[in-house]
Amino acid sequence: MTAAPFENLPARVPAPDTDVSFEERGLANRNSGLPLELLRHDITPAGAHYLLTHFDMPHLPGDSFRLRIGGAVRTPLDLSLADLLERPQVDMPVTLECAGNGRAGHDPRHRSMPWLYEAVGTALWTGTPLAPLLAEAGAAADVQDWAFFGADEGFDDGVRHFFGRSLTPAEVAAAQPLLVTGMNGAPLLPQHGAPLRLIVPGWYGMASVKWLNRIEALTERFDGFQQVHTYRYRQDRESAGTPVTTLRVKSLMVPPGLPDWYSRRRWLEAGPVTVEGRAWTGPGRRITGVRLTDGSTSIEADLSAPVGSHAWLHWRAVWDARPGRYQLRCIARDDSGAEQPLTPPADVAGFGNNAAQSVDVQVAPHEV
Repeated sequence: MTAAPFENLPARVPAPDTDVSFEERGLANRNSGLPLELLRHDITPAGAHYLLTHFDMPHLPGDSFRLRIGGAVRTPLDLSLADLLERPQVDMPVTLECAGNGRAGHDPRHRSMPWLYEAVGTALWTGTPLAPLLAEAGAAADVQDWAFFGADEGFDDGVRHFFGRSLTPAEVAAAQPLLVTGMNGAPLLPQHGAPLRLIVPGWYGMASVKWLNRIEALTERFDGFQQVHTYRYRQDRESAGTPVTTLRVKSLMVPPGLPDWYSRRRWLEAGPVTVEGRAWTGPGRRITGVRLTDGSTSIEADLSAPVGSHAWLHWRAVWDARPGRYQLRCIARDDSGAEQPLTPPADVAGFGNNAAQSVDVQVAPHEV
């Protein structure tokens, strides 16, 4: 057995219930994030891709499933799963990130799913493009929104509703969403929205409605709970805020070295250390650099080609680790001039936190 190499680890003693509520513990046991060591994969294994499920997972047998497209359209559509599978299929790697990823890094922290960094993943999604189906239905000239509804139903802030989100016709045209039935070369899993979900490339994950079974063309803007009461950037709780939409520039690293079980602090020996990770940004933009810093020195990482036009890229840098304790950070920038901040952007619900990841690393002068 090797002696403990870490200094000043946090004590594991009984503590009052002040940090994470009982309800948040329940959410954390229902939802799951990507173990950061699996950032090594271009395509996230299906079982490791992040999950956020608002209500209960509905059971929708494929042989009886129907997708209905209605509202202000000339030709309402009623489609079976077989109908959708007969249409042209495309495979598209898409990086999805939860809008609340990083919420636990805010102070004060909004009580909800207490994400740190792990609510992200990139899958190879298989499906048929949405736009031709909407064109076939034929929207009325005054349609302002397409509303997308899942079969999952429940309460949020006392309001009963099916999970629903909307996109304007212009947003549909720009994002080119998919109606997805497959993930990573296999049928869509129940927890990822089987038998059908929407994937909106370049947007935060709330737009990619799971268990999709209804699409409505609306001549007024959609006022569903998940559209107007949440997923909005707010400086204070009384303001209407602005909608959460496309991804902000961000990067994550595979934490180097060996972990302490409880604190997740890292330990490694002095010398050259290869640090790697992923970086991504919103639609129409590209990552132009990732900088790795230990607080005193910075290294420009080598970048690989993106996995796809809507997916992350791989980066790597060699860090000269010298004895001591460090906060390693990776900071991405894109061609719009945007760069990750060091502190979370102000938001009362903790949405859109793209602050640079910080990894606590202890470097030993010799092998322990």
